[in-house]
Amino acid sequence: MMLAKLKNLGPGLLFAGAAIGVSHLVQSTRAGADFGLGLLWALLLAHLFKYPFFQFGPRYATATGESLLDGYKKLSKGILILYFVLNLATIFTVQAGVTIVTAGLASNFFGDFINLKVWTIIIISTCLLLLVIGRYKLLDRLMKIIVITLTISTIVAVSIALFNHTEPLSFKQVLPENPLDIAFLIAFMGWMPAPLDISVWHSLWTVEKNNDTKNYNTKSALFDFNIGYISTIFLGTGFVLLGALVMFNSGETFSDSATVFSSQLIGMYTTNLGNWAYIIIGLAAFTTMFSTTLTTLDASPRAMEKTTQLLFNKSTKLNYRFWIILLCMGTIGIFLFLASEMGLLIKIATILSFITAPFYAIINYILISSKHTPKDCRPSKLMHIWCVLGIAFLAGFSFWYLSTL
Repeated sequence: MMLAKLKNLGPGLLFAGAAIGVSHLVQSTRAGADFGLGLLWALLLAHLFKYPFFQFGPRYATATGESLLDGYKKLSKGILILYFVLNLATIFTVQAGVTIVTAGLASNFFGDFINLKVWTIIIISTCLLLLVIGRYKLLDRLMKIIVITLTISTIVAVSIALFNHTEPLSFKQVLPENPLDIAFLIAFMGWMPAPLDISVWHSLWTVEKNNDTKNYNTKSALFDFNIGYISTIFLGTGFVLLGALVMFNSGETFSDSATVFSSQLIGMYTTNLGNWAYIIIGLAAFTTMFSTTLTTLDASPRAMEKTTQLLFNKSTKLNYRFWIILLCMGTIGIFLFLASEMGLLIKIATILSFITAPFYAIINYILISSKHTPKDCRPSKLMHIWCVLGIAFLAGFSFWYLSTL
């Protein structure tokens, strides 16, 4: 029984692969480096209050056989148009941000015998080739290997850091007060564990999995999702621990340059843990970002294709291949002109993700509670309370951040 459940894992691990990227490797490590374990509360609360709205993606997809985008259209075509505009405004920045970090890590891990521009083109081309040839089935199988590799390498890295750390750890939690630290906090929670619009991606992957596997029902989809979600909590905490154990109070400040940041990240770990840890840290870091680059490059075009189909009520030339090629070109274009502004790009994207989070939370909640969802799959009373508290949390922090600008 358990073996069958594990075999059915797919969209939940794709969710984890998409989520465990910049939010973990960059933001969580920075949180640990700058605040020690002081922002663990933010990591845990972000996971807690976003959980229902992420879960509604696979729940709605298995209950209806449709994606959340189909549901958005049923609620209002205006919601679908707004989603299209928001997605179009962020997909290039997000893809560029994750790809640049991946290229920087590749340059440091595999060697800088080729420059960062070439590494970026190699990575984006490799992901494009994998997705165009293999589509969902290959992505599904590949992500299981990637997440297992990432989990093992992270556990080893944290264990080594804990063993080498002689000073007591402080679990005192902090609430940032100055504008720069508040902006970081919002950025940290914006992509922790991921932007809420990934619930749309998850619903699309679930529909695809359901077409591929006949017994992928709501129960198995939620089990799959929970495995992926627990992975994001576990690994997010792991990267905060790594940052706190290795970098906290080191006096080091991170560069906004992809190459320099990657060198600093791996260099600080190996300096503190030993040169022999280079492969473990480098593998964990590169695997983290490659999985995010791959899943993001698949999901955004998939979502844009579905959205344009629903808006025009028919198949158009704006299909998966059109969007994925456009996204690759846009990513390379942004890199050529804005590579040195990696930190700024990521900060803008993460803050925008947090500010728009209440929109996705409210829409997902309305849809899953509406007549468009079968009664037996609608939220329980406890889940209704959870959703209201989650919306209040997301909206409250968004208004607090906007009030500090």
